Order: sequence, then C-alpha cells, then structure tokens
Amino acid sequence: MKITVIGLGYIGLPTAILFAKYGHKVTGIDLSSWMTTQLNAGFIHIEEPGLEQELKEALLLGNFYASTQPVSADAYIIAVPTPNKADKYQSCDTSYVEAAMTSILPYVKTGDTIIVESTIAPRTMVDMVQPMVEKNGFTVGKDIFLAHCPERVLPGNIMHELIHNPRIIGGITDACTKKAATVYGTFVQGEMIEARAGEAELSKLMENTYRDVNIALANELAKISNRLGIDALRVIEMANKHPRVNLHQPSPGVGGHCLAVDPYFVIATAPEQSLLMQTARTINNSMPAYVVQQVQALMAEREGNQITIFGMTYKGNIDDMRESPATEIRDKLNEAGFEVRVFDPHVTELLLTGEEACEGSSLILVLSDHDEFLNIPTNYTDKMRDKMIFDTKNIVQSVGAKVKYVNYGNLHKIKISQKEAVVQV
Repeated sequence: MKITVIGLGYIGLPTAILFAKYGHKVTGIDLSSWMTTQLNAGFIHIEEPGLEQELKEALLLGNFYASTQPVSADAYIIAVPTPNKADKYQSCDTSYVEAAMTSILPYVKTGDTIIVESTIAPRTMVDMVQPMVEKNGFTVGKDIFLAHCPERVLPGNIMHELIHNPRIIGGITDACTKKAATVYGTFVQGEMIEARAGEAELSKLMENTYRDVNIALANELAKISNRLGIDALRVIEMANKHPRVNLHQPSPGVGGHCLAVDPYFVIATAPEQSLLMQTARTINNSMPAYVVQQVQALMAEREGNQITIFGMTYKGNIDDMRESPATEIRDKLNEAGFEVRVFDPHVTELLLTGEEACEGSSLILVLSDHDEFLNIPTNYTDKMRDKMIFDTKNIVQSVGAKVKYVNYGNLHKIKISQKEAVVQV
C-alpha cells in the first residue's frame, strides 16, 4: 500500500516507520520543514529507543519519505495533537484533526481508508469527521472507509507495543472496521478488537481516566497519611497484597499528552455525569502546589535557598515534557523566592551536569523517575550545602552517607520546625 501519515510526533513517526519497515511506501507529513529535513537525513527529533535505527533502515529501503505536503495514498493515518481548549471544561480541540482532514481530502479517491489515531472526544468521528468526507461526495462505508484506531502505547517502548498490544479498530460501519483492520494487519500481532467508532473513542479515554483516578486516590492517600503521621507507601504496599487491589503510587502530579488531558474530553461531553473524574482531576492538579508547600517546610531550617530539581519530564527515561507537573513546580518555587537549578539527562536543552546543578544546593527534589536517579552519586551530594533529597517518585534506591532521604512514606517524620512536623494543606 501507499500510506500517508499526518503528524510525525511521538506516535505518528513510529507508526509511519513501522509501516515502512513492513514493506509499504510511506510518506510522513508534518508542517515543520526542519523536522522533515532531519528525518530524511536519518535523524529523529524525539527520544525513543531503537527508532532512529529503524528510520535509517526504512530510508535505505526507499520506503519512507518525510514531506510538508500531503500526497495521494491508499490509506491515510491522522496522528496529530488534540490539546485542551481554554473553555470551562477544557474540552477537546479538534482543530488539528480538522486541518489534517482538510489537507488530505483533495487527494482522497474511492476505495481509500482514512484512520484517525489522534485521541478525540466521543462522537467526533460521527459528528465532525464523517460529515467532512461526505461533503466531498463520498459515502462512508462504501466509497471511503473511515475508522478511529487509538494508540495504546507506552513511551520508551513504543515500537514493541505498536506490534504486540491489542488494537481497537473502531469503524463507522462494519465494512470500515474490516478495511482498517486490514491496514493494521500488516504488523499488529496483538488482538485486533473490532468496534464502532464511538466505542473506540470512549474506550481510549477511559483507559487513561482509570489511571488518572487511581493516581488521584494515591495522591489523596499521601496527603491523608502525612496529616495523620502514617507511612503512605507502606500502606499502599500492604493494601496491594490483597489479590483484588492495585493502588498506584503517589506523585508530584500527573502530566503527559494522555492522563492530564483525556479525562477532560469525557467531562466536557457529560459534565453532570462525570463528578468522580472531575474530582480526580482537581486532586492531581493540586499536587504541584502541595509539593511546593512540603518543600517550603523542608527548607524552613536549611541555611541556603537553592533547590535542585532532578527531572523535568512527566515520566521516566523519555524527553517528553508535555503537561509535566515539574514545570509548574519549578515556576512556583521560583515565585516563592527559591533559587532553582535543574538537572535532566534526557532533556538536551538543559545543559547543567548533576554536579553543577547540585553545587551549593540545600535540597534535591526528584520529579521524574529516570533510571539515572536510582542511585544518587556522592560526587553530586558532596557539592551540596545541605544533604537532603525529597523523592516524590519513590525512585531513589541509594544515597551517600549523611544524606537525609525523604519521600511520601517518611515525610511526616522529618522535623522541619519547632512545631509539629505535619504540614496541613
């Protein structure tokens, strides 16, 4: 097949390269001419293990080409961003999807398949995408085959999961579902779950909303435990010994292009019926401020005013800072008058080394669970003015001698002033 992929980000690029690897002629489309030039030269713009080598192989095969302009194809895959709107319920901004559809419709011909991978609000396919196709004189399910097939992958392991994870194939009609399944059958080895478009839309949103709600429960537990003087991490560990309990870990907040965004797409479509989701969002959104308050308490008796943040990405071992709570925490610490330095070995624009970032610091604040933070080297902590680490991700496994280690389990035990060592929020 000839396949055109619109959007060459964290999902679109790996998807395009996989199709090329499995023998299809793929044109990847992105508005950034710099990006397309880099890709055609064999260099990727995101951090994803193995992806650059796969790109180079696809280029050698002559199966991949990046461009800023769409071309005619047999199948079109749309993988563009869908951010929140700035409205009351932060609903789904489908303008990029609409623009992508508008760009390919002049090239679409009878028999083609159009697949939207972008995460979208329920009924977007029926209410927006299908009418756009039909306005061009096509009958969906007969002339053009239209489906929503959401991505379900973990950054850092995308190439493997694209192949092996179950894939939801949500067609507008049964014929659309069958056609889209044929496209993905090229490389998907996991179960292909046939569904209707609305079911696929809501299923993807609920996968991420489930995790958001679970994290909110863990974050609320951390606050409660700190207030009551109880080890939250120990409570979670024991509760999870129950065969039907799976509490997540508390965090400094929730970020990324999915968990911090997708629940709002459901909330906006059914605000009166989504009270639990709204509460979870409120709890998780409160965590950056909560972390800052704990840092202020921990720093109350420190001699210095410098804090070193370890990690700016929303999760470990990637370079993705989208919606990362670390950004808000950094800004709030600056506003509170602290001198903040940042160390993140996965974010290339952050140039400080660990030693440089720690020099003269009174606190290391761990906000990302990178493997590099499993063991904090003594040459980092030896540079500090006060040797204290506050690990909000419970990732650190070893520290040097005389380093005071704090996490959500023992936060309540740390004597931070002459008053009770519990900070109420």
